[in-house]
Amino acid sequence: MMVPVALLLLGALTAVLAPRMLARADWPEREPVVALWAWQCVVAGVLLCCALSMTLSAAAAWQAVRGHLFAPAPHAVVEAYALQASGPWAATTAVALACGGIWTAAMLAREIVRARSRRAERRAELLVRSPLLPGEEPGSNPLVLLEGERPDAWWLPGQAPQLVITTAALRRLKGRQLDAVLAHEQGHAQARHDWLLHCSGALAIGFPQVRVFAAFRGEMHRLVELAADDVASRRFGRLTIALALVELNEDRGVFGPCPATQAHVPQRVHRLLAARPRLTAGRRLRLTATAALVPVIPVLVTFVPGLRALG
Repeated sequence: MMVPVALLLLGALTAVLAPRMLARADWPEREPVVALWAWQCVVAGVLLCCALSMTLSAAAAWQAVRGHLFAPAPHAVVEAYALQASGPWAATTAVALACGGIWTAAMLAREIVRARSRRAERRAELLVRSPLLPGEEPGSNPLVLLEGERPDAWWLPGQAPQLVITTAALRRLKGRQLDAVLAHEQGHAQARHDWLLHCSGALAIGFPQVRVFAAFRGEMHRLVELAADDVASRRFGRLTIALALVELNEDRGVFGPCPATQAHVPQRVHRLLAARPRLTAGRRLRLTATAALVPVIPVLVTFVPGLRALG
């Protein structure tokens, strides 16, 4: 009955050490896509530890669950997990972890509903500020030009995604800067970054005391922007997208001594202008494979007693 405890300890260790290791590393800014993958693997590993511990704890607490879980397994495998020797805490652990899983699903559902509501409100506002022409259907035009004195551009996801850009942004952006901004927003849409933000937001809101989920949300907001910047810079150059960011945010005070909002914009501009080289393909592959091991380890820990019994 030590496997559920070992899984919980492994999940706690992963939640504490992995974010610190990623924060101290210098490669995430150079390879934001790999960093996004690494963060997803860390969170998946933590959640998988909890799910597997819940399953084994439920099997130890209730014979019905044990019968379904180990129905095709030989008797030696069941004995290897020592489920009969569980104490009264097995049922408590299983119920607590199950409640956590239900709460996580509820928070994710709430986040998706809220995102859809905000999206509907923005589309309704868009129709008011930019009415449809006779015969034009809603969402038929992927590019919407909006009258506005503030330079801005954003991607509106959904079944009919649209890119919205203001007339002030058109006046500000020069040459290929507009194309770079469009490529940036398309990078968000193609990689479905909105789903990453929904999942990270649901975990951070549902479990505010768990620091790994708060760090996950913060890094997702930062890394998705860096990844989209790289998509645009590969097509139009780092200087082009950096100048476009300056033009779009110059009047918002983000480049002052005390930026109130969007403090990450100057860091993005400095990163683009620094033009640090990418990691080699071999190192990117090693980092990707190492990150993939994080959710695999809990599975191996779970199956070790059974495999030993079979051996």
